[in-house]
Amino acid sequence: MTPLQFKDAFWGADFCSSLGYEALIQRLCDGRRMCKDMEDLLKMRAMAEERYGKELVTIARKAGGQSEISTLKASFDDLKAQIENVGNLHIQLSGALKEEVKRMEQFRERQKEQRKKFEGIMEKVQKTKISLFKKTMESKRLYEQKCREADDAEQAAERVTSAPTATPKQAEKMQNKAKQCREAAADAEKQYMANIEQLDKVRQEWESTHESTCEVFQQQEGDRINILRNAMWVHCNQLSMQSVKDDECYEEVRLSLEQCDITVDNNNFIEMKSTGTTPPLPIVFENYYDREPCTDSNGIGVRFGGGVMKRFSNLLQGNSSASRNNVNDSSASTATHSETSDGVYASIPGCVPGGAPRPAAVEYQALYDYSAQSPDELSISVGEIVVVLDEGDDGWWTVERNGQSGLVPGSYLNKV
Repeated sequence: MTPLQFKDAFWGADFCSSLGYEALIQRLCDGRRMCKDMEDLLKMRAMAEERYGKELVTIARKAGGQSEISTLKASFDDLKAQIENVGNLHIQLSGALKEEVKRMEQFRERQKEQRKKFEGIMEKVQKTKISLFKKTMESKRLYEQKCREADDAEQAAERVTSAPTATPKQAEKMQNKAKQCREAAADAEKQYMANIEQLDKVRQEWESTHESTCEVFQQQEGDRINILRNAMWVHCNQLSMQSVKDDECYEEVRLSLEQCDITVDNNNFIEMKSTGTTPPLPIVFENYYDREPCTDSNGIGVRFGGGVMKRFSNLLQGNSSASRNNVNDSSASTATHSETSDGVYASIPGCVPGGAPRPAAVEYQALYDYSAQSPDELSISVGEIVVVLDEGDDGWWTVERNGQSGLVPGSYLNKV
């Protein structure tokens, strides 16, 4: 595209008009405002990047993960480290944006100083031109007035000279007056022409200054547009590079996650925290009277005699017989079993041999159908009545139905 020139497009038909110059000044003021807007944009973006970066660093440093082990811990540590790196990169980007803002401010100030210089020159020339134009127009008015006066005086002198009654003295007087008026008109003409010449010199100077000012302003506009375009270009490149750097950091985390192995972590936990490879032995019944007799401090064996134990057993049985009338059928059957023993232990209602309480049978109704998924589970249907034998902490209950027992979900049952 063919470039147009400011100096060819901002003139005015009126000699005193300055519309073209004012349009240029308005354009430069708008350009300065645009530079300020770009600076504000970069400042706000720099503040946002700095705030975001600091928040990322804070997040990375406050994140826990100390309780994890092995490869997952390594991946989590890499994630924290890369988040902190990303935060530092955004803080660096904030610094770069602030430097760009400083360059924009310096450029704007340089353009302002140069523009002010040419504005002063143009205002001075324009002022001189307007002043001389007014002076020239005044001299023109005076010149035209003197010319009219001279013409009138000459016409009056001719009339007096041609009049038969006019005396030679009157004719001479009128001739002298006409001559003086003509001389005054000539002087006014000379002054008018001098002013015209001077005004033309000022006009040429003004035109030259206007052209040079237009060239400078056009160069300023070109520089401003180029600077702003480059600033926006660089800003977009910085953001793109930031995205690439962010992705590179997160790629490190992804590579670390590829090394995260479930088996390795579980094996590592077992190796670090293992408490044993075999379960505890079962608890067996130990008959108190089958133990080795203990001795007192004098070395004499101490043990209850059979007669004493019999009396103690009979005493317990006698005391418990009074309460046997107030127990339920289950307690009575338990007492009957106790009476068939060897008389060593006292009969305790509600207890079974071995000392463990017998669990009470509780009936539950099935709320939903359930199909057994393994041999140790029991299938049930809606509405069936089952007896709960054990309520497991894991949510699986052991139930019995028609002589069959197995595990069912406890949430599927409702107490009758």
